Amino acid sequence: MDTPLLLIILFSVISAFGSVSLAGTVLLIPQKTRTTLLPCLLSYAVGTLLGAAFLGMLPQAVNSIGTRQASVYFLIGIVLFFILEKLLLWRHCHEEHCESHGVSGKLILVGDALHNFIDGLVIATAFSSSITLGVATSIAIIGHELPQELGDFAVLLDSGFSKSKALLFNLLSSSTTLIAGIGGYYFLYWISWVQPYIMALAAASFAYIAIADLVPGLHSRTGLKSLVRQTLLIGLGILTIILISHHSH
Repeated sequence: MDTPLLLIILFSVISAFGSVSLAGTVLLIPQKTRTTLLPCLLSYAVGTLLGAAFLGMLPQAVNSIGTRQASVYFLIGIVLFFILEKLLLWRHCHEEHCESHGVSGKLILVGDALHNFIDGLVIATAFSSSITLGVATSIAIIGHELPQELGDFAVLLDSGFSKSKALLFNLLSSSTTLIAGIGGYYFLYWISWVQPYIMALAAASFAYIAIADLVPGLHSRTGLKSLVRQTLLIGLGILTIILISHHSH
């Protein structure tokens, strides 16, 4: 087994099953602590997603297919993920009390499975391009997955699922990450020309999730202290991606 495939499997497993398991563990933490912790996780996730999109994926696409084509596919991606959000619950709840809790838990699982499948393809595409980009992309995905899975757990529990069933079904929906990661590796191996286009679309998905999904939730917490903490954590997320890229050179 070659190194890229091994890393794709490793990070797909961490992203899918590690995030679900950790989210389940976080539910055991007292409510007050979770209320403080969740905005911190979301802020860091915004930074890693934006860093991976604009410092890793989009430049990689531009180098391969040019600025104009990469920009076109980036814009197509923004519109596509807006449609997915409307039709397939692309936007997940990242809080324990939100409007998404009125939606059926089964629909949340369908949206989660699709979301994780795309994450797997993104991980495969990134590692097929370079190990550095793969690691940076995976960290961004993992950073987003933990608060997302925590929110999904809350939705399932509100929908009548027991904790054990919520964990089981979340694990099943997350398995699509590994399936897409392995399948994507072999698919991209045979059709390598499609990589930069997927990279541009993936950059759009990361940017859309960060700006349209996560940032509005951060605005619900006002005050100078909250602003400073969120800004520092967003910066830390971006710095994480920069350090990974710099280390590779």
